[in-house]
Amino acid sequence: MNVRHSSKLAMALAVSAALSGQAQAYELYADDDTQLNADVLAVFGMMNSRKNYDGTTGGSTWREGFIKYGLSGQQGLGSVGSLYGAFAMVSSRTWGDGDPAGNTIGTERTTKIEDAYLGWRSGDLFPVLGKDGVDFSAGRQVVKLGRGFLINDDGPNLGKGPADGDLNRGGAYYIAARHAFDRTAVLRLGGEEGLHGSVVWLKSDNRAQAETELAAGTLDYTTEAGTLGLTWVHGLDVNQRWASPIQSERDNLDVYSIRGEGNAGIENANFAFEYAWQDVDTGVEKAWYAEAGYTFADAPWSPNLTYRYTRYSGGWDSLFTGLSTGYGTWLQGEVASNYSGPFNTNTGIHHLGLKVNPMERLTLGALYFDYSTLHERSSLNLDARELDLYAEWVVSDNLIISPLVGLYQPKKSADNGGNQVGGNGTNVYSQLMVIVPF
Repeated sequence: MNVRHSSKLAMALAVSAALSGQAQAYELYADDDTQLNADVLAVFGMMNSRKNYDGTTGGSTWREGFIKYGLSGQQGLGSVGSLYGAFAMVSSRTWGDGDPAGNTIGTERTTKIEDAYLGWRSGDLFPVLGKDGVDFSAGRQVVKLGRGFLINDDGPNLGKGPADGDLNRGGAYYIAARHAFDRTAVLRLGGEEGLHGSVVWLKSDNRAQAETELAAGTLDYTTEAGTLGLTWVHGLDVNQRWASPIQSERDNLDVYSIRGEGNAGIENANFAFEYAWQDVDTGVEKAWYAEAGYTFADAPWSPNLTYRYTRYSGGWDSLFTGLSTGYGTWLQGEVASNYSGPFNTNTGIHHLGLKVNPMERLTLGALYFDYSTLHERSSLNLDARELDLYAEWVVSDNLIISPLVGLYQPKKSADNGGNQVGGNGTNVYSQLMVIVPF
């Protein structure tokens, strides 16, 4: 699945996940065959953490912002389908202390190309494959497979902190200004219903991802009850200069997964799972999750309750996962996933989520996480609990505000096997996101 567009409400619900797609467009020109849009998205965030996770004391206060601006459009080709494409730049910056994990130091800024792709859809040219049953695109763009458990985007946006600044991508670490892969080719067949699939090639220019190159394929079957799918990923190349020990095994890596999502025919219910295994030189690694949710549609504020368990083996490579469908997917816990760890390896995570809608444009939510480190012999003990309370307020079509407070308590501190500086007491983390789409 190739992600390009998202609604303004989806931006509030997914925050950084939606930033990887285009904002709602301002129409510059449109007729029966041609459409040209101006796309602008501005995001600003203010953050504070009372404790740090990079060995320094005193906590951190910092700000992040970016603006994405460009053009997108499509051109009908009569009986042979249509062309589409986009070009966009991103300007980003970080101010203040930098984040509490030391990924940024507060002086990062840059302007770079984000989107630059061209695609073709088949229209009614191949009736057996359905409307737009062939969709081919290439260039610099976001690629997402399934729910993003394996491949969601090229989102890590490190600053000048790690590796003497050699991994610097221009700051805006938390709000993740950049998501697009540098080079891609994506072929999708069969539309989005019944039997359909995709073949993908992508190359990252992100040093934090060791400039990985890989191929992938998906095969899915979709009905009203949901989707069952298979994913295959094969590593083609990795830059060993920038690779971590886990990333260094991506050359000739093979990953296989089976996944599913949908309501299984039960109104107001939602289920999802994925089971994946990686074949690497050192053996086999596994990761999986199972999730169930239900919306009490007739109750006041229509509460939605979700439970999920996720498990990543000790040497699991999280590949290109990222914030997929909202807070907690697949960056689980605002403090844990972004700053302290555990990330998506060597961890078991219980998650309970609750969302309510007191008004049409207002969502209130609570996310609880319980983290267990699986193997401690050669790693930190990052057992912890976290509670995140947040709101998503769509003030208008061009303004979204999302405050969040996170309460994070690790079992261990930096003094006795953990990594939180200043003891293992509860860290209070706060942020305010302002999203302005046009």
